[in-house]
Amino acid sequence: MNDSPIYEDLLAKLNVLKKAQLAEGIPTAEVRKERLQRCINLLVENQHDLAEALNQDYGGRSPNLTRMSEVMQTIGHFKDAQKRLVKWMKPERRSAPVPMGLFGAKAQLRYQPKGVIGIMSPWNFPIAMIFNPLCNALAAGNRAMIKPSEFNPKTAALLETLFAKYFASDEVLLVNGGAEVGSAFASLPLGHILFTGAGSIGRKVMEAASKNLTPVTLELGGKSPVIVGESADINEVAARITTGKGNNAGQVCLSPDYVFVPRQKVEAFIDQARQTFREQYPTVIGNPDYNSMINDRHYQRIAAYINEATSSGTRVENLGSDSMQAGDNRIPIHLIIDAPEESAISQEEIFGPIMIIRPYDQLSECTQYINERPSPLGLYYFGKDKAEQQWVLDNTLSGGVTINEVIMHVACTDLPFGGVGASGMGNYHGHEGFKTFSHARGVFTEGKINLAKLAGTLPPYGDKVKKMLDGQIKK
Repeated sequence: MNDSPIYEDLLAKLNVLKKAQLAEGIPTAEVRKERLQRCINLLVENQHDLAEALNQDYGGRSPNLTRMSEVMQTIGHFKDAQKRLVKWMKPERRSAPVPMGLFGAKAQLRYQPKGVIGIMSPWNFPIAMIFNPLCNALAAGNRAMIKPSEFNPKTAALLETLFAKYFASDEVLLVNGGAEVGSAFASLPLGHILFTGAGSIGRKVMEAASKNLTPVTLELGGKSPVIVGESADINEVAARITTGKGNNAGQVCLSPDYVFVPRQKVEAFIDQARQTFREQYPTVIGNPDYNSMINDRHYQRIAAYINEATSSGTRVENLGSDSMQAGDNRIPIHLIIDAPEESAISQEEIFGPIMIIRPYDQLSECTQYINERPSPLGLYYFGKDKAEQQWVLDNTLSGGVTINEVIMHVACTDLPFGGVGASGMGNYHGHEGFKTFSHARGVFTEGKINLAKLAGTLPPYGDKVKKMLDGQIKK
């Protein structure tokens, strides 16, 4: 077990939270709603400061994007939870076995808090990826301990101050620090850990959590594909996909990474994509509406993908009216047409403003390609053919799906969100998030009659029990 000073300090803080949780017992619906409301108040009252802190962390991030994707949508989760909470908390009636159920026995499922939920959040949406799971954790009656990404230092520092203002330190606690703090955090005996980030780090979190048998929910991303059917309006499709890719400059776990386009429609797709991008972002360099890469390392990684494609003779289309410039970490969306399978961009999660365009002739080529690779977090289909749409759904596996749009399934508060296989495990949001952070406790209540005695199934065994067994054990 980790015995470093960092771990010991975090463990002491966790124990304060645990002690408070035990002292309070199971919080009422009113207490939970009030805690949810404090989160809403925090976001509403500090939205502009949070947006400015994140703008500084990125070196260029639109406050409008932050307020829309990280404040407005997140508040929607809290308000929905407040509205549904009493219903979620009610015990679920289950069937008692025959014949006990006929004589007054009852079975039910009760959802109890797991204790202290650990939330490990990423840098791309560092506000929403804290508050969305926090909403579920508090709704389920838990306390929470949060470790944000160190790549958003100003935002993380502000959030640490704000949580201390709106919550007691034994209710919700945010701890800042680098990789050593993250490693120690994952080793804590928490009630549950939710981690959002890279698969390589997710594996380490799961390994650390396993030493305490702490359950984990992992949201890991991956390469999300788009299938454009023959029946789709190629101009409408190109506009929607390009708009989605431009969100946070592609630094989104659900961002479309590669697009299957009918071979004869590839040029039309490229033309419309370029038109859409330039309408939304007439310029990229210095444009406050278009996001920077989070840091120089990330910028260089994306630039390397583009340089590799260019130097190998692969067709590259810059959708912007200007090119990348030193001193500005903004990169226009680039399309790479039919990137070689051995190229880095075909093998790695892009997490930036690049899309691979893969021309196809038969739909089965698309699903075969997808199924031969790790299951993605998101999958997108565009088309009007309902039978083809169903075929794609039946013949692929992904965390979630959006049809005739990209990314939007994550915005539906009543849908579970999560990955499968390499893109993650478990889910949260809405009722499923409440269940994820709750212990589903089965409770059986015996009826007034001692059926075992009445049926003669107690020792010493006689002919009566043998006849009963012969009557019950049959095909």
